[in-house]
Formats: sequence, structure tokens, C-alpha cells
Amino acid sequence: MNELRKELVILRELEIKPNYAELARKYNCDYRTVKKYNDGYEGKPSTRERKSHLDKYKEEIVEKINKSGATKKSVYEFMKDKYSNVGSYSNFGYYIRKHKLMSKNINNKPHPRYETEYGQQMQFDWKEDIKLTNRYGEIFEFNIFSATLSASRLHNFVYSKTRTREDVERCLVICFERMQGMPKELLTDNMSSIVNTKSKKFVSEFITFCKDMEIKPKKCKISSPETKGKVESSNRFINWLIPYDGEFDTEEELIQIIEKINKKVNQEVNSTTGATPLFLFEKEKEYLLPLPNKELLERYKNDTKLCKVSNGFLISYKGSQYSVPPKFINKTVKVRELNNKLYIYYNEELIASHDLSVKKINYIEEHYKEGLLCTINNKNETEIETIAKNNLELLNKLTN
Repeated sequence: MNELRKELVILRELEIKPNYAELARKYNCDYRTVKKYNDGYEGKPSTRERKSHLDKYKEEIVEKINKSGATKKSVYEFMKDKYSNVGSYSNFGYYIRKHKLMSKNINNKPHPRYETEYGQQMQFDWKEDIKLTNRYGEIFEFNIFSATLSASRLHNFVYSKTRTREDVERCLVICFERMQGMPKELLTDNMSSIVNTKSKKFVSEFITFCKDMEIKPKKCKISSPETKGKVESSNRFINWLIPYDGEFDTEEELIQIIEKINKKVNQEVNSTTGATPLFLFEKEKEYLLPLPNKELLERYKNDTKLCKVSNGFLISYKGSQYSVPPKFINKTVKVRELNNKLYIYYNEELIASHDLSVKKINYIEEHYKEGLLCTINNKNETEIETIAKNNLELLNKLTN
């Protein structure tokens, strides 16, 4: 067709009208093809821009990947979980590179490896002060306790509102129970809740905990965080949470997301071992110490939960909400479940108790009346009581 185009150019310059039929016979093509080239057709482009099935998600990918701390892998896992047709990770990465959706972050700092025997060591740390917002704009502030078996790289993530010594011990016990065994030693940094800031030694209460568990506590060397590198690596996986900002409703759903990410992380092939943590854990669990008696574990697990009281003087627990006296609005209270009842404490004082319920909202009438008294000034006690009963009946119809 190049020769045809050349001849058409010459004829045009000589102002000679081309004979389409003759040129078609000469170049062995249809006369309509000759006419198309004469009208300016340049032929098919050597390359063409193909549409990607990811184009329809481009705006969402850009939004998620530009959140502080988000990684390409974290956004891919989120998109794969949300949609069924995002394709392979390699294709997802190619799409991001092609459209320059993410800047490169190169780290040339040397990172020597430190390996241990099966069952020898578990490293632990906090991923601190995480903030995520649910679909309704409610902000959730929390921490994740991250523990990793050094040999198999099995990761355990535990949701926690606070980072006290009791939280560390509780989270460790939860990890031991999940693994159905314990390592011979624990490795961490100068964690302020369990290490004395002046002496840089473990506090006596944590030493007692380790003696009860028959485990040796160790601290990583000062200015050598690479000795705790395996748990630092697991903390990077927690960045998979970031794309879920604005994608959940309740605290219970958030905890389920963390547990789902935890399972995924343990199914990822480790670049050093060449195997998944779950696969290697099948070997490592043979070397773990047996669990102590259940009573000791329960004592340290401390099954109380911290909750913040909302403006509706309610706390959330397992998908339902329960009332407390209005004076505790914006306070943090402790919640404990026992024998199908919920006990709520403030500074060790019992301030409310409820039967566990499947109802979404559970007000004690006295609490509701107190709340009305704080907002309605021109009603007597009898009128307030009538309003409270009517409102609670209507609320039960609307929410249950």
C-alpha cells in the first residue's frame, strides 16, 4: 500500500484525477480501498492502545494508592477482595507503572538476615495509633499487636484499643492459644509498657508473666532494629488495612478485616524461605513448648474490653449497643462478658449491666430518662417518663 499512496500523491500534485479501477487492478486491491487512501486514509497504526479491564477502577486505585502508607500490594489485595475481575498481581503492577499511578521508593540500606531454629523465638511489636473511618464518618483509633515466629515467619495480628502491659500479656496469650504452643524466647525492643525507661530492664510484672509461661524475654540490641526485622516485615503487611478506610461499618467488621488480612499474610510466599508461613509452621509447631494450664492463661488473657461511650450514652459490643448513665459520655469504660451478661465498669466501679441481646440498641429506661432530663427543661418527671417509654417503644420497632 506504500506504493499506492506514493502514486496517489504524485497524481494529486499533477492534478490528475485517479482511475480507481485501474489502480485497484495494478495494486491487487478493491477500488474502494484506492478511494479510501485517496481521501486521506493513512493505514492501520503500527501500535494501538488497548483498553484495560482495570480502567473502570482507575479512579478508585488512584484514591487508595495515594493514602499515606498504602502500598501496591495492599491496594491489590483490597481490590481483589472487593472485585472478582482485577486479574493477576503482575498485571495490576504493570497497569500502575504504565499509568504512573505510584512513585518509586528505592531503599539501598543494607539489611543483614538473622535466622533462628524452629520453636526458638517469637518477635513482637505494636503498630501504633492507627486511625480508620467507617462508612458513616466515625473515627476508630486502635493499635495492632504484631507477633512473628522467627523461623516459619508465621504472623499473628491482634486488635487492641490500648498498649498497656496487661494488653501485651493478653495479646501474647491470644497468640499462644492460636498456635497451640509457645516459643522458648520472646524478642522485642524497649517497649515502654514492659521495659523500665530508666534501667532499660523488663518490669517485674512482665518478668513474672514470662516465668509463669516458662519463656525467656529478650530485647533487641540498641540501634539494631534489624534483629527484630521479621516482625517489622509483618508490620508492613498491616498497611494492607489502609485501603479499607471508609469501607466498613462496625468495630466487629474491622476486627474481621484484620483477621482476614492475617490469614492472607500467612499464605504469602516468603522471599527468604521460598515457602508460605503456614507451610513452615506445620514443621515449627512440633518444636513449640506446650501451653500452661487453662486457668493461668485465662488469668492473663483478661477478657475485659475497653469502649468509648458515644453521645447517645451507648457502647458497642459484638454488633449491638448498650446504654450507660449519660454522665459517662466520652469516657472510656471496661466491658466484661460473663454468663450471657454484659458488665460495664468505670474506674473498677460497676456502672451498668445488660443481658446480652441480638437487638441493635439496648437502653435501660433509667439511663434514657436521665438523658432526656439533660435535654428537656420544661417537662415534669411524669411527662419525662411518658416520653421515655414512648420513644423506647418506637426505637424498638424501628431497630429490631
